[in-house]
Amino acid sequence: MPRLKSDLYEALYAGFNAPISRFDCGTKCAPHNGGEPVCCNTKFAIPVSTIEEWTFLKSRSTMWHSYKPRDEAERKVKEALPRYCKMMECNGAARCERDNRALSCRAFPFFPYVTKQYEFVGLTYYWAYEPTCWVISNLQIVDKDFVFEFISTFEYIFRMVTEELEIFRDHSASMRRVFSRRGKNIPLIGRDAKYYEVIPKTGERQPAKVEAFEKYGVYITT
Repeated sequence: MPRLKSDLYEALYAGFNAPISRFDCGTKCAPHNGGEPVCCNTKFAIPVSTIEEWTFLKSRSTMWHSYKPRDEAERKVKEALPRYCKMMECNGAARCERDNRALSCRAFPFFPYVTKQYEFVGLTYYWAYEPTCWVISNLQIVDKDFVFEFISTFEYIFRMVTEELEIFRDHSASMRRVFSRRGKNIPLIGRDAKYYEVIPKTGERQPAKVEAFEKYGVYITT
């Protein structure tokens, strides 16, 4: 499969540097997750990069090191990854170098939502993090600049590596199956940074009110 070359990541990072919100959302989830933000602790989320992105990051920072699976479940995850992908770990939130965050860090907790017809229509979240990520329960805080940079970055990736579009189309289909079983619609932030919901059984999109989106876990009241 064709992949982005290492020398392209500098421009990608420069174009995707907007914070997810106007304040540090990590202060909202950290008290409930052992004192560290969910996205910065491999107990909750393990960053994955391509070998090319790893090479680029290692050329400019000592912030990252290879991640060693701690148990059988994590070893199976590692074994299931394509050979060109790598599990990695940073030095923690307190020593974060924002300019050297991986793409998976910059996008978290979101991924590109791609329809059955291969339309990249916006962003939605990795539902496995509903109980732990405060942002998922508070989508109203997502900044427009973040949305526009997310869209622009993944449009470029999809142009360069068309197989990535297929990967996220498949993941979007998985989300529709999960939410169909739940009997719930999928929250979506559109390319225009407005809020929508996807009816999972049909794939139809309709405008939505962000305050109507479901909250989860300890964030039901926050």
